Amino acid sequence: MSYDQIAWLPLCAGITGVGLVLSFLTMRRRGAAAGLRVMAWSLLPVAAYLTGALPTLWQIGTAIAGFVAGVAFNPMVWAGVGVAGLSVLLFLISGFLRGRRLRAAAGSAGSAGSAGSGASSPARSVPSAASSSGTALPGATAVTQPLPKRTPKGQPSPAAPASPASPAAPAARSGAPRHAAQPAADDDFSDIEDILKRRGIG
Repeated sequence: MSYDQIAWLPLCAGITGVGLVLSFLTMRRRGAAAGLRVMAWSLLPVAAYLTGALPTLWQIGTAIAGFVAGVAFNPMVWAGVGVAGLSVLLFLISGFLRGRRLRAAAGSAGSAGSAGSGASSPARSVPSAASSSGTALPGATAVTQPLPKRTPKGQPSPAAPASPASPAAPAARSGAPRHAAQPAADDDFSDIEDILKRRGIG
């Protein structure tokens, strides 16, 4: 059947009339929105006939029908479809493998960077920890001070060496009784003065 053998005007008008009836029923049951949508679809056949788009639509429909019939009954077409499917599958597998390799490279680079930063941070913290705890590092030279000598119990500790100013010590010791005797004489004179004052003398 060809395009010219079909009476398109009665067919399009009938489809549009049926659509308008269905749009009225739909509007009463489901509301105005659903009814207006059905009415819009029902007006398309008449619009296609009036604009002359029916021949183009007919050619598109016949081409699709011929392709489907050729695929369904032609082994060569099925072989071509299989090759096309294999090509698409290979594209997908290659993309998956590439993405996996890129993710692995990014993960190894990130782990190497974190390991390098972790190795540098303990090396920096060792000197500070050693200085805070007061312990010397294995390669550092520590300044040691001599320990004081212990003396056994019951024995006097060795006397310290005399300093250059030690000869002046006897002189200071000899002068000490003189300074101590002067306050005693002053006390005697003060007692005599008190006695004299009590008796009205002086």
